[in-house]
Amino acid sequence: MHIAILTFDGYNELDSLIALGILNRIKKPGWRVSIASPTPQVESMNGVVIQRHIDLQQASEANVVLVGSGMKTRDVVADPTLMAQLKLDPERQLIGAQCSGALILAKLGLLSQVPACTDLTTKPWVQEAGVEVLDQAFFSRGNIATAGGCLASSYLAFWVIARLEGIEAAMEAIHYVAPVGEKEEAVTRTLSNVRPYLTAEA
Repeated sequence: MHIAILTFDGYNELDSLIALGILNRIKKPGWRVSIASPTPQVESMNGVVIQRHIDLQQASEANVVLVGSGMKTRDVVADPTLMAQLKLDPERQLIGAQCSGALILAKLGLLSQVPACTDLTTKPWVQEAGVEVLDQAFFSRGNIATAGGCLASSYLAFWVIARLEGIEAAMEAIHYVAPVGEKEEAVTRTLSNVRPYLTAEA
């Protein structure tokens, strides 16, 4: 099972790396989580430089694709060469987007029938793309999910694990990363945000 996290120049560390950390709580043969970028290295909005694991073509072949957020997302969607490399298909993939990543899904035409969650800065841009924006942290329909707010990246990670490995495995992953003394509260909060959509999808 290969999960790709699309991470562009100007990326938000909380979006890409929290999801990366939580998803890697699953320790089993064949489970792989990769940072996917258009260039060998990308620099975050705060100057953190990381090396990609895979390119965008390889990411388009992954079982799961999560689209991270960043301060240059509008530059990404304005680049037709870059956007043409993103061959995402909810018929064969789980697809999620964090904050401004929803704008990328909107421009790819993947949210034409699906409302989205995003951050407050990105909200008007997603609306201009013709997508309804919800005032909540997480929403999914079928194989597409979106999350709004940096720390909502944990909800996307939970959704992916729950869909692929079951709710118990997702709960264990959140329990592990949650603050001491707040673990049960964190699991309960995550469940309350994500579980209704898992039930609908089931």
